[in-house]
Amino acid sequence: MAPIYDCSVDTELLTGMRLARLALGKGELVVLPTDTVYGVAADAFQPAAVARLLAAKGRGRQSPPPVLIPGIPTLDALAETVPDEVRALVAAFWPGGLTVILPARSSLNWDLGETAGTVALRMPSNRVVLEILSETGPLAVSSANLTGQPAAMTAAEAEAMLGDSVSIYLEDGLAGETYPDADAATGSTIVDATGLLTPEGKLRIVRHGVISDDAIREIVGDRCE
Repeated sequence: MAPIYDCSVDTELLTGMRLARLALGKGELVVLPTDTVYGVAADAFQPAAVARLLAAKGRGRQSPPPVLIPGIPTLDALAETVPDEVRALVAAFWPGGLTVILPARSSLNWDLGETAGTVALRMPSNRVVLEILSETGPLAVSSANLTGQPAAMTAAEAEAMLGDSVSIYLEDGLAGETYPDADAATGSTIVDATGLLTPEGKLRIVRHGVISDDAIREIVGDRCE
């Protein structure tokens, strides 16, 4: 049975984070807390690790995972073009529950699945995952549940579904408490910003999440569908 480390206990936090970094470096899977739901993570630049992530969830290559990043400089490193509207959105909502789909740099040596040349990027606000990201770099991270099952809001819920397909579980309390007014939504809000790259194109909200549609439109204005 894979161990669960309680990040509210200093000794377990240090041990768990160290082992999590080692596991990720070896291409193994780790369950991490985020501000929205718990996520199952893999090194974004190890194709075999990403394939292992998709298999653990019961997904195929047609469902590529988003990539969590430690900060806005990494956004510019991974995205080919970042429209001004996206810069305004990330200034307002990062770190936090907004995922942005943009064209990926063609020079990147990774394989996230059938992405059609795009990448979904988010900077989360949980302290534990941000510390790990600062040392590992970008991580492919999807919700820590089996496809079709509810998102895990604790590491224990994730372990009940994913079991030994994951090497390390980090527990940091109930996820989602950053967004008490998010109605029934638990995941990040996902917006497709690729349309903004054409003069008449618009941003499209592809998943309604913890950042409201109205909050998105307040920033983007008439450039949002």
